[in-house]
Amino acid sequence: MPTLLPSAEVADALAAGRPVVALESTIISHGLPRPRNLEAAQEFEDILRSRGVTPATIAVLDGVPRVGLDAEGVRRIAEEDLVKASVRDLPILAARGASGATTVAATAHLAARAGVRVFATGAWAACTGVRRRPSTSRRISAPWRPRPSPSSRPA
Repeated sequence: MPTLLPSAEVADALAAGRPVVALESTIISHGLPRPRNLEAAQEFEDILRSRGVTPATIAVLDGVPRVGLDAEGVRRIAEEDLVKASVRDLPILAARGASGATTVAATAHLAARAGVRVFATGAWAACTGVRRRPSTSRRISAPWRPRPSPSSRPA
């Protein structure tokens, strides 16, 4: 699995025990129209910061999974044409040095690896299967299934 790179802001918050919330990036790159997507991403992060919470927008940039983005990273996910990256895509992006916006599944996976335990997403219907028009809507990311905790796994 590729090496994970938390931002200094996220690393400091985690080390100090301050709240951190993971944010997926596919909603920004694929779910909202440009240029509103960049404004929305900045608003999401500003709302969290105004409440004393460190935002950890998650994406893969140049092959490196990043937990927490600087302003340039947020701009890139909003403006560049990135692939939609699920967990299965992470090693491929790393090997190619490519960039991708993380789906709910990849964001949850990388957040957990970084020690971020709270996650907010705009794609809750993709995870739950809830649809307004099930016959005409489609899933926008792979279904997420929680992994058993290490203590509940068979020996």
